[in-house]
Amino acid sequence: MSFQKAKDLLKLANMSASRHRGISVQEIAEEFAVNERTAQRMIQALKDVFPTVSHVTDSDRRRRWKVRETSKLGMPGLYDHELVALEMSIRRAEREGAQSEKDALSGLRDRLMATLPPLHARRAEVDAETLLEARGYACRPGPRVKTPEGMLKSIAGAMRGPYRLTLMYQGEHDPEPKHRVIEPYGLLFGTRHYLIGRDIAKDDRFRRFRLDRMSDVEITIQWFEKDKDFDLQAYAEQSFGSFHSDAEFTRIVWRFSAAAAAAAREFEFHPKQEFIDQDDGSLLVIFDASGLVEMAWHLAKWGDAVEVIEPAALRDMVSVYRNSPIKVRP
Repeated sequence: MSFQKAKDLLKLANMSASRHRGISVQEIAEEFAVNERTAQRMIQALKDVFPTVSHVTDSDRRRRWKVRETSKLGMPGLYDHELVALEMSIRRAEREGAQSEKDALSGLRDRLMATLPPLHARRAEVDAETLLEARGYACRPGPRVKTPEGMLKSIAGAMRGPYRLTLMYQGEHDPEPKHRVIEPYGLLFGTRHYLIGRDIAKDDRFRRFRLDRMSDVEITIQWFEKDKDFDLQAYAEQSFGSFHSDAEFTRIVWRFSAAAAAAAREFEFHPKQEFIDQDDGSLLVIFDASGLVEMAWHLAKWGDAVEVIEPAALRDMVSVYRNSPIKVRP
């Protein structure tokens, strides 16, 4: 067996042992970029080395293989690229103000490091720092609204229940904060952070509540039944950034000049975007979303290289930015 095949087999064994339900042929093929016949041969090699491999059939009628006896695996260690990925996740959580997630990930990192021999642990830390520097990774210091850690913990605890939250909230047009009872469904992190939920005193619509406008957040003992059809990711995709308005939600069409088309194609402006190449070399970008002000901020960076086709309201906003004496840079 070649060295690479041995490494792949060890990786496959660890994957199979660590996943609660084991691993399928399709997942092996995807993970190792091989066809299903090769994946089946890898399973056979796994069974030859680990006689305790067993399989179950899942709800999709696919077989899943799992290594039951892991004593042969031992502690494979923490690879430097894995430590880098974990450290990057910690820094992203810190940048976004998700203190609970940062603390949890930091605790996981520390426990993993504690299982390693001191020399191995130190080498892994040095290698990880070297890779982070080589990748030029750092948290951007840009403006963001700070959120009290106790508030995030209360919200997270309520969502786990799920339990209703009581809080004081001052909306944009409220002269004073008002008492609200909210059924929390999720958090959206961005330049501003939002709680997605339902206000039980109003209709069943899902609303966004800015965390910086909330105070006195407390978990109640009032359990509620979540709407099983609600999809937080789909809800988030209704926006260009973190802001959402049902009244603004509309078709968006931009045209990038031929000179800027290649650069624009490298961007994911929206998860559901569509690119359409034009005969003159320009590029149309089309999607549905709200958040026109955030779009205008972004488009200002492109200068005359982009034209807003739809909607007219966004076109007017971009025109104002372009005619402003203030230079907006990326």
